[in-house]
Amino acid sequence: MKKDPQIFLKHILESIEWIEKDIKGMQKDDFLKNVPMQDAVIRRIEIIGEAIRNLPPDLKDENKDVSWQDIMDMRNKIIHEYFGVDLELVWVVVKKDTPELKEKIEEILSSF
Repeated sequence: MKKDPQIFLKHILESIEWIEKDIKGMQKDDFLKNVPMQDAVIRRIEIIGEAIRNLPPDLKDENKDVSWQDIMDMRNKIIHEYFGVDLELVWVVVKKDTPELKEKIEEILSSF
């Protein structure tokens, strides 16, 4: 039995909100020096990617303006190449991409 996609969408939204809370007021240099914060943010990106992987294909097809594959690729890179994670890229993702993703996920959730 497949889970309701809203569950996965809410996991994505919750993870984004945790990232926002964790990095609020933080500068990039502080993030790059803070290993526990890096670990927390990276874990949330992993959760986001895993939740996206579990979304039904039709939901992703109906929302092509979201870069689903790019997000899952980022998650896969983090999982499989942990020591090669580009923390500068992670910072850009959380500052630029997650706010956009949050907005899209909220729109999708409001359609249920």
